This record gives sequence, C-alpha cells and structure tokens, in this order.
Amino acid sequence: MANIKSAKKRILVSRKKTARNTHIKTGVKTAIKKVRTAIESGNKEEAAAALLHATSVIDKAHTKGVLKKNNASRKVSRLAQAVNAME
Repeated sequence: MANIKSAKKRILVSRKKTARNTHIKTGVKTAIKKVRTAIESGNKEEAAAALLHATSVIDKAHTKGVLKKNNASRKVSRLAQAVNAME
C-alpha cells in the first residue's frame, strides 16, 4: 500500500476509472451480442434496431476514450455488413 498522499489518491482515481471503463466495455459487448442474436434469429427489423442502438453505444465509448477510433469504427462496420448481408 502506498504511503504518500498523492499515491493513495492515484490508487483511488485509477480504481474509479477502471470501474467506469469496465462498465462501458460491458455495455458495448452486450449491444454487439444483441445484434448478433438478432442476425442469427433472422429478424432483419430487430437486427436493424439493435444495430442502431449498438452504433450509439460504441460511438459513446469512443467519445469517452474507452475505445480507440479505428476499433470503434471497425466494430460498427462489421456489424453493419452483417446486418446488410441478411436476406
């Protein structure tokens, strides 16, 4: 355990940030999973709605600095391709 006051503060701050980032990443994974399940079930309307929500969640994660720009755009692109490929 740290003895210096600033080091103690850094520990607290990093714990808060880690918890926040984990929460956001979990939300992204859940949104992606919902799109994938909608695609597997074959429901295009549900998949499109889930894609819209997932895009919003992924973009927010990028804005908050949890995901990098290319990572976020790659996730959105692959989901959109999968939804558009549905019959």
